[in-house]
Amino acid sequence: MKRTSIKAPLIASLLSLAISGGFALTTAQAADMPHQSVIVGGQSMMPTRDIVDNAVNSADHTTLVAAVKAAGLVDTLKGKGPFTVFAPVNTAFAALPAGTVDTLLKPENKATLTHILTYHVVAGNLDMMELTKRIKAGGGKTELTTVSGGKLWLSMNGPHNIVIKDEKGSIADISTYDVTQSNGVIQVIDKVLMPKN
Repeated sequence: MKRTSIKAPLIASLLSLAISGGFALTTAQAADMPHQSVIVGGQSMMPTRDIVDNAVNSADHTTLVAAVKAAGLVDTLKGKGPFTVFAPVNTAFAALPAGTVDTLLKPENKATLTHILTYHVVAGNLDMMELTKRIKAGGGKTELTTVSGGKLWLSMNGPHNIVIKDEKGSIADISTYDVTQSNGVIQVIDKVLMPKN
């Protein structure tokens, strides 16, 4: 029995399609496409849900959700927005010095917890394209003012990775970009950002 390979004709067809522009999307076309859900913490983050309703479903953000509840920020983050939330994963909170999270979650530390959490929120809908545009316009760096009044500095680390520097000099990577919400966007990060005070 003679074996027939379909690899060569398939590769030729795919190359032909790619060369003819069949796979290409312009930036405008990509921007006009409906936002699809992104998987975060094992669950689909639905663009029709708000920041809180999506975050509570992510297994990677249980500490953040507990902190948002303890700080009394649920109603704020369910608000109209738009907000950009730099959302640390559980391992980011676990990397803090022992006892830090437990201490911050105590009622007597609500003001400090609120300050730290609102340091992770920026007004506006800042997706990767917008952040990259601002970084390029700033000559390789951009400064964002957070809802708490603090500053964050963003820069590129290679052509497709944005890093965030906090006021204490620590660097966080965005690990999952553009998790679209009905009231903004979540950028998942690998470290807890800390304000100076």
